[in-house]
Amino acid sequence: MNLVTREALLSFHRTRTLSVLSVTTIAFALFVTGLFGLVALNLRSALRQVAERVQVVAFVKRETPSQQISAAMSDIAVFPEVLDVQYVSETQALERAQRELTEFQEVYKGLEVNPLPPSIELTLKPAFRDGKHAAVVAERLHGFEFVDEVKYGQDWVQRLDSLRDIAGLIGLAIGFAFALVSIVIIGVTIRMTVLQRAREIEIMRLVGATDWFIRGPFLLEGAIKGLLGGAVAVILCAAVFGAFRAQRMGLGVGLRFFGVGEALVLLVFGVLLGFGGSLVSVGRHLRRV
Repeated sequence: MNLVTREALLSFHRTRTLSVLSVTTIAFALFVTGLFGLVALNLRSALRQVAERVQVVAFVKRETPSQQISAAMSDIAVFPEVLDVQYVSETQALERAQRELTEFQEVYKGLEVNPLPPSIELTLKPAFRDGKHAAVVAERLHGFEFVDEVKYGQDWVQRLDSLRDIAGLIGLAIGFAFALVSIVIIGVTIRMTVLQRAREIEIMRLVGATDWFIRGPFLLEGAIKGLLGGAVAVILCAAVFGAFRAQRMGLGVGLRFFGVGEALVLLVFGVLLGFGGSLVSVGRHLRRV
């Protein structure tokens, strides 16, 4: 065990109450951040599932030759935004409507003429499932002479885009706010530890110790506090998530917790906050000594 590690652990032992308070406050700050991260994670997952339903549908004029439609579908399939192209005949459209719109089954059974036109349905690639790219694809489809009308649910696609933007902005704002709070908390606790050892630091400076030699134990101490706080935060998030799923069995279906990589991100975030808070706090004190 090197000198820096030993000094950091001794500092924990000498200021046990303050260290526990530091880890607790860091854990709470990261816990709140983690809870929001869980909400954002599941919201993003839900939006991704909704985005999978984004389709561009081109309604085809009746009695269009099948050869012309097949040739056009080959051209459409190479659009950079398109993942899949399917042709839906008039009969298939009616069968789908009877299957999905059960409240109108009797109405559809009594029809003598099928009112539903054939169509070409385009599924977009994940990166292009937004209003901007859907509109571009729809505009291209209007260029085919046999296309009567193009629909892509413009209103709800735009709402989906707005939800994505709002979720991203709120995530950045709250994450930044709690990062600042965590840095302040860690900085204050490390500052109190530094003040307790002010005379020891002055003596080390007098015997020729460098600033980085003096900083080392404090930086390691801050990083350890951040790591412990992050670990406690992950455990608390898991407990709250488990309790929520247990009480909301139906609503909890499809929800997911942090993966290993995402949990490690929270731990690393805690370490970086602890290290950064200590670096700022010790640096201020050393400039005054």
